[in-house]
Amino acid sequence: EVLLVESGGGLVQPGGSLRLSCTASGFTFDDYAMSWVRQAPGKGLEWVSSISWNGGTTYYAESMKGRFTISVDNAKHTLYLQVNSLKAEDTAVYYCAKYLYASSWWGYLEIWGQGTLVTVSS
Repeated sequence: EVLLVESGGGLVQPGGSLRLSCTASGFTFDDYAMSWVRQAPGKGLEWVSSISWNGGTTYYAESMKGRFTISVDNAKHTLYLQVNSLKAEDTAVYYCAKYLYASSWWGYLEIWGQGTLVTVSS
């Protein structure tokens, strides 16, 4: 059973930072590309960032470049998202997700967790 548990969200002021974590179980974490997506209140899912199965390649949505950093700790089976210079429009539930197939970008993202809420407000 695949399980992804997000944590680290909270209430921060504009310009603030957080480190989001996603602990993974139920699959060979090191073999899968991983991603962060988010959902703002009343809106659809938005892709944020992805990292390759070997951790060597990262991708970011344009609005996140320079502010967000995705990383992994394979020993801890944990995916991270460092979020800096937060804006009000970053307010959303952040979900981690795994790609469908091992060692591949092909397919679609699977969201198994409940997400962690990031609220950016003064």
